[in-house]
Amino acid sequence: MLNFINALPGAISQGLIWGIMAIGVYITYKILDIAYLTVDGSFCTGAAVFVVLYTTGTNLWIAMLASLLAGMLAGLATGILHTFCGIPAILAGILTQLGLWSINLAVMGMKANVAINVINAETLERLLVSLRFVQDVAKGTRPFWQHPIFVVGIFTVVIIAILYWFFGTELGAALRATGANGNMARAQGINTDMAKVLGLMISNALVALSGALLSQYQSFADSSMGKGAIVIGLAAVIIGEVLFSKIFRNFGLKLLAVSIGAVIYYVVIQAVVSLSGINTNYLKLISAIIVAVFLSVPYWKGKYFKKSAKKGGAQNA
Repeated sequence: MLNFINALPGAISQGLIWGIMAIGVYITYKILDIAYLTVDGSFCTGAAVFVVLYTTGTNLWIAMLASLLAGMLAGLATGILHTFCGIPAILAGILTQLGLWSINLAVMGMKANVAINVINAETLERLLVSLRFVQDVAKGTRPFWQHPIFVVGIFTVVIIAILYWFFGTELGAALRATGANGNMARAQGINTDMAKVLGLMISNALVALSGALLSQYQSFADSSMGKGAIVIGLAAVIIGEVLFSKIFRNFGLKLLAVSIGAVIYYVVIQAVVSLSGINTNYLKLISAIIVAVFLSVPYWKGKYFKKSAKKGGAQNA
């Protein structure tokens, strides 16, 4: 139990970071109604671009902006393959992901792992680059605003606010209409191909930004750090939807539910590992089981609980 409590701040921090990626998945999966797998590649792209630029002396904010733009380019590539080349979205995503594997290695100088040197970082830059919870805030050795939960929480709130504003604009409404009913959107004069490409670019920009933040938390970028990202993203979306769909009706709150879903996912993973003492080599298997359970909940809920409610109503009648 003590190990779990000690690891809880780290689990929440990582959950918030991955929650930003999950919001990107939400845009394509729920808003655009597109299934694609570019996420596993673009997540690493964001981390690789940030680490390489920052370690060569680039300003932290410029390096993060470059990561975001790199993610947008990955989304653009998937969008062009899907709309201009007529390749199904899921295959277009796989092709982009496959290409990004080589691109990510090239960005990192054909190294599988590149570390960040934070020794000479400026004060403001240390706030973000040293996201790792190295010192105990409770002991007063580190201000609360340098806690990774606070820093990433601010990022999450700002991102949700921007997305809430954007999807309330005419262009954002066009994206939502495209996902809701593409034929009707085209009948209203909306360029659905452009809307899909833009949605994919926004989604992958968030995914890459999440990768950049995780590289700061870990102090390194790894060529395999994006593996399974789409599974985590989908799990966060489903968990948030299952637990908060009846409470959070507002669009901004739905995005917040996705972020909370990612936190819950990581806390559950940490609880299973810490409390059971299971070998961490089985972590992928545990993740798969947890995701499968949460993905099954909507089906069980619709098939069994509604039947029970109908039977109860029939008996009362």
